[in-house]
Amino acid sequence: MAMKPNSQTDPRHILVGDIGGTKTNLDLYSHANGKLVPLYQASYSSESFEALENIIEIFLKEITQPIHGACFGIAGPVLNDACKTSNLPWNVTRTVLQAFLHIPDVFLLNDLEATAYGVLHVEPKDLVILRDGVEDSQGTIAIIAAGTGLGEAFITKAGDGVHVVASEGGHVDFSPRSELEIEFLRFMRRTHHHVSFEKALSGQGISNIYHFLIEYRRASEPQWLTDRMAGDDKNAVITKTALAGEDEICIETLDLFTSFYGAEAGNLALKVKATGGVYICGGIAPKIIDKLKDGRFISAFLDKGRLREMLENIPVHVVMNEKTALLGAAHYAVNQILAIH
Repeated sequence: MAMKPNSQTDPRHILVGDIGGTKTNLDLYSHANGKLVPLYQASYSSESFEALENIIEIFLKEITQPIHGACFGIAGPVLNDACKTSNLPWNVTRTVLQAFLHIPDVFLLNDLEATAYGVLHVEPKDLVILRDGVEDSQGTIAIIAAGTGLGEAFITKAGDGVHVVASEGGHVDFSPRSELEIEFLRFMRRTHHHVSFEKALSGQGISNIYHFLIEYRRASEPQWLTDRMAGDDKNAVITKTALAGEDEICIETLDLFTSFYGAEAGNLALKVKATGGVYICGGIAPKIIDKLKDGRFISAFLDKGRLREMLENIPVHVVMNEKTALLGAAHYAVNQILAIH
């Protein structure tokens, strides 16, 4: 059943998803009287399933409401209503999901595209300011998010409204800025023909930096850290250990990761002339917020030679709401359905 544009009181239910290489988050939203209300959310390990439909099937068993529309933000390029996921062996297509859900109003977005729509609706309490700047109300907004992968998108504003533009900017060539970073690139080139920025700026990027520094510094991993890594996610352990100040190589790893983050955020800001602001999203940023605030991120962000002065005026925010992509997918679905019907 499709949503009716004149239905103001009867709630309609929108299934939305944030599909990542590590986690798949699904949420059910109710829409009535112009308001979106989250009803039920569940999270699943993406790699434990052979297809998105398997996860949706489990989720639908937990709810009783009928589904009137759906929108999924997916980590990967969405082309012709289909996506081969970047970090999963999945092929997701709109036609298959329409048939599976028995509804016509199904939409696929790149995950950063969904996140960008969500940024338009996040509340001020969900933002941490890294740099005030001077916001241009009509300027382009840049979105960058490190998680399992690295995503980038941007928002433009024109006379006919707001436009979200997806990209695959996370897969551009990694560009070193110092002798240490040149050595990191050489290290990565041993095992990767193409070294993208995602290889440095992602969950796996944390491990890549760590292993590089162990070799480069000729350091030995302490047994207590080896034991800790054996029982938990390695990238998370390195990050937590760094934040606790327990190991020098872990600390340097997070320092270098943060510098990479700031540098690429600055690159994106230059590419799209993001005078409307830069928003740091994704699962990693909220976990390392104290590190992002210590000045290293902004120092790398501003280190752009003759264009430094322009970047000094750009506001930089961290989005702490990890449901931003779900929120964006819900808003996109509602707007599309109302426009269609």
